[in-house]
Amino acid sequence: MAIVLLDMDDVLADFERKFFEKWRALYPDLPFIDPEKRDRFYVELQMPSELREQARAIKRQPGFFLGLEPIPGAPEAARRMLELGHEVFICTAPITDCATCPMEKFQWAAAHLGPEWPKRMIIASDKTLVTGDFLVDDKPEVTGVKAPAWEHVLFDRPYNRSVAGKRRILDWRGDWRAVLGL
Repeated sequence: MAIVLLDMDDVLADFERKFFEKWRALYPDLPFIDPEKRDRFYVELQMPSELREQARAIKRQPGFFLGLEPIPGAPEAARRMLELGHEVFICTAPITDCATCPMEKFQWAAAHLGPEWPKRMIIASDKTLVTGDFLVDDKPEVTGVKAPAWEHVLFDRPYNRSVAGKRRILDWRGDWRAVLGL
């Protein structure tokens, strides 16, 4: 059986959708980036430099992470992996300048995956230090202090579509078993 590490933001939880809803509500007269045309991982880097602090502020708001909706099919896929006998953990990086981020991520896991899932969480700024067979992540390149023990499997997002040579999950409701070979 495999050890599967699942990133949270934009893999299990729809960070992108919530961010852009907040952006449009707070700044209706400021430029809006079409999420399908994004080509950078960090959303604030997609913004003009004079608007980046407003973008960072949205992620720091108390309740932001707890209010994320699940990616369609993600909770069911995570629970199904466990049912199939795999060890499954959420492996997520914190927003280090947001005091509520880590606790909200634990609360989100309990609310959307079940009360046992906070015990299956690893919050790590450097995911290369975590052992597993697969890391499913939307970040185009996951780097750190060492060579990872896991295979990086991309969860498809517009900003990572230029990355070639990696397995890719397109939709939690469809291809994840074949992509991971589970």
